[in-house]
Amino acid sequence: MSGLRTATALAAAALAVLAALAAAGPAAADPGPPRPADGLRQTTGCTEPGPGGPGSTPPPSAPPPGLASGAGRLVAVIDTGVAPVPRLAGRLQGGGDYLTGGDGLTDCDGHGTGVALVLAGAADPVTGGGAGIAPGAGVLSLRQSSTRFVVGDPDGSERPAGDIATLASAIRRAVALGASVVNVSQVVCVPAAAADDAGAALHAAVTAAAAADVLVVAAAGNVDPAGTCTGDPDLRPLPAAYDEVLAVGAVDARDHPAGFSIAGPWIDVAAPGVDLPAPAGPEGAVVSGTSYAAPVVAGTAALLRERFPMLTAGQVADRILATARRPAAGRDDRVGTGVVDPAAALTAEPLLLVPGHHGGAAAGTGRVPLPVPAAPRAGLPTAAGVGAVAAGGGALALALTAVRRRPAARDSGRSPGHPGGPPGGPPGAGGSPRHVGGVPRGREVQRSGPRQ
Repeated sequence: MSGLRTATALAAAALAVLAALAAAGPAAADPGPPRPADGLRQTTGCTEPGPGGPGSTPPPSAPPPGLASGAGRLVAVIDTGVAPVPRLAGRLQGGGDYLTGGDGLTDCDGHGTGVALVLAGAADPVTGGGAGIAPGAGVLSLRQSSTRFVVGDPDGSERPAGDIATLASAIRRAVALGASVVNVSQVVCVPAAAADDAGAALHAAVTAAAAADVLVVAAAGNVDPAGTCTGDPDLRPLPAAYDEVLAVGAVDARDHPAGFSIAGPWIDVAAPGVDLPAPAGPEGAVVSGTSYAAPVVAGTAALLRERFPMLTAGQVADRILATARRPAAGRDDRVGTGVVDPAAALTAEPLLLVPGHHGGAAAGTGRVPLPVPAAPRAGLPTAAGVGAVAAGGGALALALTAVRRRPAARDSGRSPGHPGGPPGGPPGAGGSPRHVGGVPRGREVQRSGPRQ
């Protein structure tokens, strides 16, 4: 019988690896390194980020120690750039700069660096505290926007640097460069009637990411009367409103929804985002915004992708949603299924969870126990180590099925596009008109709100 059990375990491991490879889909096409933006002009001096403030992880979000750190996982931060601060040393790499054509490791705004520290900052070397959610994860920086620069348009006008087209290209490049999680703490709001046309390239990019088994996590956006997200209920925040994206709202320290966090049926989950210690300093400064809630969820996804490498991106999202702390009145449009709970996401059983069935097995599957983490044996190849973890799932190989991430109720009134529909083509370039369906083609993308 022991031989039979061994053969069964090996077969299960092989099937799990094959299932994971099949789920990953075809390799994404790399749009190539970004070129300098036309007509780029700096309007305001840079605010250099500090070396890292007193803390990065918003309490009570810290995951339990020893289970996962995000090691071996690459998370893309598409933002204002990420500066090479000490608490990201050895784990930060550049993916490109859609403003200057550089490497993406310049941050004139300090925003992207703060997002990266919440996501993956190392602990303070003096106090030992304040680590990001996934302090072992690699960070891939793509600089896509900045409030300190403007770019020229074909008609001679200027607008803030960064738009839907460059955001779409950045997502595609992040996937091509090997990111398994993409964090987008930026948003553009467009009228619902025009969202399909205006966001066609962006929707195509997130659809391609999902097909490549990459989880895109996006901030819900902050209400900002001076920006594109004015609070008008007819507006749709992109890319958060897409069904292929894990959309994140913000809550305060008591899990109360933040007043500035954009609400809607597209919101999946929430995370702390009010009066957080400024990740990049200085001491005593605080920041608020869905920008800082999103990397808490993206960091949790990186932990799960390390601890459970056999899970697809959709199944990782399902664990995050199924283990979130539920609002008393049930799902709502401000916090989605609840507030992310990294500890529960890492430890809840069974392995396959379905949102709305906290702690219950996925339909049609048996109870799949969690793999027990163990120190790798000396000389064990990486591929063999992954196979061993997959085998620890036992019947998992026979139970890997696609699970719809969002409940059907969320589809009513949600925006743009349909997961099974054609993604549409990219916006025009050169001297073509800037307006599609009444929305500027070059509509600028802003960080998720001016709440620094």
